[in-house]
Amino acid sequence: MKINALHPHRRAFLVGTSLLALSTTLPAQAQDASAPIRVGQTLPLTGPLASVGTIHKLAAEVFVEALNKRGGLLGRKVELVLLDDQSQPGNTRTSYERLITSDKVDLLMGPYGTSSIIAAMGVAQRYSKLFIQSSLGDPSLAPYDMQFPALPLGPDPRIADTEILLDAFASTPNPPKSIAIVTSKFPSALDLANGAEEVATKRGLKVVLSLQYEFGTRDFGGIAARIKDANPDLLWSGAVGLEASQLLDAMKRIDYKPQRQFYLFPAPGPTVTNPNADGLTSLTWFENQEPFTKNKGAAEFVSLYNERAKAANLPWPQVDYQAASEYAAWQILEAAASGVGKIDDKAMAAWLKANTVNTVLGTHRFDGKFNSGSADTKVKQVQDGKWITVWPANYRAPGVTFIAP
Repeated sequence: MKINALHPHRRAFLVGTSLLALSTTLPAQAQDASAPIRVGQTLPLTGPLASVGTIHKLAAEVFVEALNKRGGLLGRKVELVLLDDQSQPGNTRTSYERLITSDKVDLLMGPYGTSSIIAAMGVAQRYSKLFIQSSLGDPSLAPYDMQFPALPLGPDPRIADTEILLDAFASTPNPPKSIAIVTSKFPSALDLANGAEEVATKRGLKVVLSLQYEFGTRDFGGIAARIKDANPDLLWSGAVGLEASQLLDAMKRIDYKPQRQFYLFPAPGPTVTNPNADGLTSLTWFENQEPFTKNKGAAEFVSLYNERAKAANLPWPQVDYQAASEYAAWQILEAAASGVGKIDDKAMAAWLKANTVNTVLGTHRFDGKFNSGSADTKVKQVQDGKWITVWPANYRAPGVTFIAP
């Protein structure tokens, strides 16, 4: 199904039906048992985060279509009411108000991006709505008792994410001794960068550059020059979306490539296909390889998503953790509704706190701080134009090694 990205106040997007006359829909509590269950969500279909927002949209579509083919949720079809938040938290806040008060959706699904998630969460909290989100990078920003994370970051990724990265490099014959930390001011990226500096200093790495830039920056020429002057053993980049590829291009223009590179939340396709990306590392929670593909629903998900991504001409038409985290969020929503046996936000939240849920990202628990479970983060690397999981070692495919100087 082709979806055109329009302003959130002009059109809603539906999975499973044609455009619906939303303003005339009855409130959820007045609908009969044969009426579809309508789930409201925004995603950045335009703006700086659109390259990743498109991935989340495809994953949501794949899940809803597969669910409806299985008979739907609680015997009812599911419709996704999807608005474009244009990568703007202000638009996100307004759109979730609309979804609840005007469109009167039955359930909510969180948006993509930390700022938008926080904006939407505030609305969900005001209306006591269950709020499952796929990509909040800083759990401490989510004190709402009825929010549940799909991405298994654990309660303190600001420390744990860089710990596992440096563990990976420490396993090599020549671990880094200096580090440059260059980050977008995107909220979760900035917080994780601050944590990275703490971890690096504690481990005895010399911080030769600490630099922040505005989210949405496109000209990375000056930043690339600063990195080259610092010449770190390891570049730790808090890049979000297309920023990673733009920084790679800028460094190439001045004939510079760091010995070791790490990028936090890069758009997977543009980054892996960049000719300057070989050896680059990033974090992951799911890739299209064993043992990830043995998780619940993973085989069906990979097949359906890859087919849809190829049809959409995505630059990286394969499942990665961004798509998987969205899909897992929907699996969590389905499990909660099925476990309770009805659409009831508070009862579904209570059920999630008392139960585990098996998803494509593995088994989720929600009994930790900020409703999180334990961290389950891995490191992946670009090798010969592909993303390959390289750490921990037991997640490597046969024959795979971690390539480092």
